[in-house]
Amino acid sequence: MQTDAKALPNPGAAHAVVVGGGTMGADVAVVLTRAACRTTVIEPDAARAAALPARVADNLKTIGREALVSQLATAASLDQVDWASVDLVIECVPERLDIKQALFAELVRRARPDAILASNSSSFPISAIGQGLATRERMLGLHFFMPAHLVPLVEVVMAERSDEARADALIAFMRRCGSVPVKVRQDLPGFLANRLQHALSREAFNLIDRGIASPEDVDAAVRFGFGFRFLAAGPVMQRDHAGIDVHAAAGATMYPTFCNDDHPARCLTERAADGRHGMKAGEGFYAWTPETIAAERARYDRLLRAGLDLIAPELPEIQP
Repeated sequence: MQTDAKALPNPGAAHAVVVGGGTMGADVAVVLTRAACRTTVIEPDAARAAALPARVADNLKTIGREALVSQLATAASLDQVDWASVDLVIECVPERLDIKQALFAELVRRARPDAILASNSSSFPISAIGQGLATRERMLGLHFFMPAHLVPLVEVVMAERSDEARADALIAFMRRCGSVPVKVRQDLPGFLANRLQHALSREAFNLIDRGIASPEDVDAAVRFGFGFRFLAAGPVMQRDHAGIDVHAAAGATMYPTFCNDDHPARCLTERAADGRHGMKAGEGFYAWTPETIAAERARYDRLLRAGLDLIAPELPEIQP
């Protein structure tokens, strides 16, 4: 079934609905409201919904746009939304396929035929979420990275039935929100950025399994070595800086020795199995206490904001 497509309005003239007011949904609301987009967050938990405006306002204040919290509204259910006015829906519900599929079936019934329906899922392809539904051409992945209001990248992911004109409209909309959108033309597992991230992680954790390097040294090698340069240039641009011939020669030597396992490393699966799940469990590759968690999160946030300041001249201008 085809629907009549139209370009998304500019953020300042648009109404977006974010379904789910958890950590990701709240941060996505910051991204939208900072561009003066009228934003309704659907969150059934009363305490979480009540805390949402203050959280959004605090983050808007850091960029001098706290007054735009007036663009934010909350609703307890889909029934409380004026669906005739909605241009864009962004799903941020828990990572369960059945929940997402049920939600999208409801969205198809409620939203205008020209409204874009997007999922922030990091693991389920939009083709699986929208399987069997009408108007699949207006369904897209819109994958943010935590924290969504600080990490500029957002992936606009197309499925086989997705309409490219709608993908381009969503890209233009997100750019006006100050994000850096990239188009992913196939909704394969991990999309673009997570595939690159996991390719690095597979080698990193394999080196730990083999006793070649400690977790601390792996982290240092990335942060203070080649990872430090990624703020200035990605892996493709780096090759032009260093010389493609040099890279090709080095790759011919190294690639045959790389880890090519089709399963996660032992150091990951053991920790996943015995409950060493990271900060939330008090232990992962590092030991954590409430005090060290608070200090680490503050350090992490401070460095992300400093990095954001460094690349600010290269980011899209927010254009309501």
